[in-house]
Amino acid sequence: GLAEVIKYGLIRDPEFLAWLEQNLERLVARDADALAYAIERSCRNKAEVVAADETEQGERALLNLGHTFGHAIETGLGYGEWLHGEAVAAGTMMAAELSRRLGWLGEAEVARVGALFERARLPVWGPLLGAERYLELMAHDKKVEAGRLRLVLLRELGRAVIHGDAQQTDIAAAIEARCR
Repeated sequence: GLAEVIKYGLIRDPEFLAWLEQNLERLVARDADALAYAIERSCRNKAEVVAADETEQGERALLNLGHTFGHAIETGLGYGEWLHGEAVAAGTMMAAELSRRLGWLGEAEVARVGALFERARLPVWGPLLGAERYLELMAHDKKVEAGRLRLVLLRELGRAVIHGDAQQTDIAAAIEARCR
């Protein structure tokens, strides 16, 4: 879906991100040429990441942007309440907010990400489960290593990193800031 397409621009392809900002309405309207380009570019991005990291030890984990928060939404609400892409979009907004709190993104960049998801008709706010419930659910994520939550965050738009040193208080604050 569009959440996954947008993800490729956010994690590794700033040129594609700029194209998405210019062409999102064409994608939403199912314009054949725009869809063909977005699908081809997304598939190429995924293939490059997977080929470079077949064991999911490094760069491939970047494909999980928004997924740790998103899986907490899906589990916390009960599977089927939100579509996967909806949960990933809201989760990506939480990751962007945490990236802002770490000083990597500015408010304008977080707003750009939110505007893209809103134009794609995807949620930018997570459900009010409470930060403690999110953290409890995220503690069971496959991306926890040696008791540390490894989150995919944005160093800048178009460049994601895996970050295992975020403080629980910062994660909780980012969650609370992105829930309504």
